[in-house]
Amino acid sequence: MRRGTFGLKLRLLCYALSLVLAACSSAPGKRPSPESERKYLRLPAASGAEAVVFALGLLDTGYRFGGTNPEAGLDCSGMISYVYEQTAQVRLPHSAAQIADTTRPITRERMRPGDLVFFNTQNRPFSHVGLYIGDGRFIHAPSSRGRVRVEQLDSTYFSNRFNGARTLLQ
Repeated sequence: MRRGTFGLKLRLLCYALSLVLAACSSAPGKRPSPESERKYLRLPAASGAEAVVFALGLLDTGYRFGGTNPEAGLDCSGMISYVYEQTAQVRLPHSAAQIADTTRPITRERMRPGDLVFFNTQNRPFSHVGLYIGDGRFIHAPSSRGRVRVEQLDSTYFSNRFNGARTLLQ
């Protein structure tokens, strides 16, 4: 009897061990990754300066909702997408909120030229985006007055609607 009990225990131990090993080798369930583990788009830092120079060349381009090129007109996310497609060969989504989702959050103190600034202009976060050019200024395609222009981050309108800054740069 003693021998039969030992064999049963050994078989149960082998069975349990095989279950543990099988569980370890299976693919883990998909869970949202913490902010620090997310895979964000990352471009060389030099891309930021290039993006700023290119964006400044778009000054006075007409506004057009849904616009994706200067000939037809640009909206805010269309301008950002166009700038980074032309300067870094990166295709960004055509939505300020989606662009925010693919870029890494940074503090206002860490902003560099080429980073993105987001605003709540339509009673929802990340509804407007601009390109930070330095010295507290950004370039964007506003819907009012209909032209790409430079603004101050600390203007009353934009400082009250500032959602944060995000970066594509390393």
